[in-house]
Amino acid sequence: MVTSQKELLINKQTNNFFEKSPLIHCITNEVTCESMANALLYVNSKPIMAVDEREFKELFEQTDGLLLNLGHLSINKQEQLLAASQEALHTNKPTVIDVVGVSASTLRKKLALTLLENKPTVVKGNTSEMRKLCGLKSSGRGVDGDSSDQEKASLQELSETLKKWTQQYPETSFLATGETDIIVTPQTSYYLKNGVPELDQMTGTGDIVGALIASLLGQGIESEISLVGAVSYFNLCGESALTHCKKPLGMADFRHELFNELSLLYKKDDWWQQVKGEKL
Repeated sequence: MVTSQKELLINKQTNNFFEKSPLIHCITNEVTCESMANALLYVNSKPIMAVDEREFKELFEQTDGLLLNLGHLSINKQEQLLAASQEALHTNKPTVIDVVGVSASTLRKKLALTLLENKPTVVKGNTSEMRKLCGLKSSGRGVDGDSSDQEKASLQELSETLKKWTQQYPETSFLATGETDIIVTPQTSYYLKNGVPELDQMTGTGDIVGALIASLLGQGIESEISLVGAVSYFNLCGESALTHCKKPLGMADFRHELFNELSLLYKKDDWWQQVKGEKL
């Protein structure tokens, strides 16, 4: 681990992550709704998966953070995402937008760009999705990233492009996930390198990362620390889960152990010492 990153996390009281219990409003896809809700509960947060626009005004008086996920898009879902995004802008609520599937259709990309105008705190997606969002060549298909978009030159191009985007959107930080995770904020950038390949073999892992980021933001932790902390924490949970699995590995066993680690790892005072990456 690069020293500056380690010091950054320590100085921001990493050991107190998930100490508070923020109420996180999630508008997400039906495929991973249950997993995301449980993941939030496992880290001492409170999820509410509300989609009826008629109650948004009251909800925003109670919630601490908002997660908007573009998965399983529909006309009604688009209206819900836009309404919640507007309410978050008006109430200054920390917001995470997960641009699921922007590699799949122009419709999703247009929606993501519209939501970006409402000054979200974080915009995230896999590397292929973020390249597509930025107008770069992307090899992603559907909601899946492609390994070719993780090559060194591609990562550097994306990082440089996202840095320019922070000038256009100074209130927003960006995350591109993959074997190497890229974080770009208006102040600095990171490459993070924890995780295991098995995390790509189960659905909803990216959605859960978005929920963890929203939880930390909802606790009042600044964007840079929330991003580095949430991404690293989830990937370290994957690494730890793998060590508890019997061989040959069954993915159902890995999933079970991953969720166990989500509820356990943050209680260890030294979990952050395993973070791998560099501050650029």
